[in-house]
Amino acid sequence: MKTNRIVLAALAVAGLIGAGGLLAVANMENAQAAQAAPAAGTAPAAPVNVYAGIGPANMSPATKDQLQRVYVPNLRSNDVYVIDPETLKVVDKFKVGVGPQHVVPAYDLQTLWVANNAERTNKGSLTPIDPRTGKPGPQVAVDDPYNMYFSPDGKSAIVVAEALHRLDFRDPKTMAMQYAIDVPQCGGINHADFSPDGRYAMFTCEFDGAVARIDLKERKVDGYLKLSMPATRFSEKDPIDQLLANEVCSKKKGMPQDIRVSPDGRRYYIADMDADGVHIVDAATFTKVGFIPTGVGAHGLYPSRDGTKLYVANRGTHNIHGKRKGKGRVTVIDFASEKVVSQWAIPGGGSPDMGNVSADGKYLWLSGRFDDVVYRIDTANGDVKQVKVGQEPHGLTVWPQPGRYSLGHTGNMR
Repeated sequence: MKTNRIVLAALAVAGLIGAGGLLAVANMENAQAAQAAPAAGTAPAAPVNVYAGIGPANMSPATKDQLQRVYVPNLRSNDVYVIDPETLKVVDKFKVGVGPQHVVPAYDLQTLWVANNAERTNKGSLTPIDPRTGKPGPQVAVDDPYNMYFSPDGKSAIVVAEALHRLDFRDPKTMAMQYAIDVPQCGGINHADFSPDGRYAMFTCEFDGAVARIDLKERKVDGYLKLSMPATRFSEKDPIDQLLANEVCSKKKGMPQDIRVSPDGRRYYIADMDADGVHIVDAATFTKVGFIPTGVGAHGLYPSRDGTKLYVANRGTHNIHGKRKGKGRVTVIDFASEKVVSQWAIPGGGSPDMGNVSADGKYLWLSGRFDDVVYRIDTANGDVKQVKVGQEPHGLTVWPQPGRYSLGHTGNMR
């Protein structure tokens, strides 16, 4: 394909042109509509722009009187740190369950759920946080909640039971079990996004180098897509010179992480930690159509508040357990052109991972996974501030965020 030839050419010279000139490759709703979540059971109609409802003007009355906070789950210290985004100070911290992975806003915006997956045990749980007080409530026992999403019609919470290769559909209020969908060929099932009409969910399969498409209406797996790897990727080692900035990619399969749908709903963008970039998948044909190289360990994906850009958190390592002060950076992709428009390095090295954008769109908040910090990145110029937190911070959320309802993760808003 022509696109693939362009990809290889760009990768071959990426080291010669430097971070600032990195080549990128690959070929409203009304504000008042954002004032309330749709009634549960009513799948939202496909919008012209998926992200039209997440702009700063679209704060829901449901979030009135909720505290402006950043909630940071720390995987190894089993706690949540609470940051005041105005002062950049930790104002609270509390213990939760074992292995907290993500802080997930509920569909109705009234609860924040901490997903404690208690890896390799049967002690998984969800800890509710009241966003009006910032305080936790009693834990709810559930199987292996690595992550959690909500069906677009609001009828179900979808607990991602990663180790069990299973999606558990539960009552979004009580978390009582409704039904489950087995996804046997999706090892490491973790992150997801949804088609604009609410019919399909796309889940990444971290350990199978694939994507699984789930038919939510028929309650079954609709198919799997293996993601091809690029010929070269970025080197994790410090190069002697720019000619050694890349290395041959010997991996036969990738390690797909976060996924986001395009504003028009026609494509999916999938960050791949082993491929060092973003795969582009056509939604209609369920085929890969392009690839955008971004940086070492491409991991988290977040749309800008105006829906024009995609922020890519590159964790700085190809390893699941990385070292401090890695080659982490944030890449900014223009949705319309699918080109890289900015590269923001973490001064002194770092490990940007998961998070989200502030309600006003001015800052991108990301956990520093292997550096025990949180980064606040200015979306105007890439300036970085840091806040010290607990041990191995992961899927933090910024709250409140604009939108009518949450589809889960760290604030996949609509």
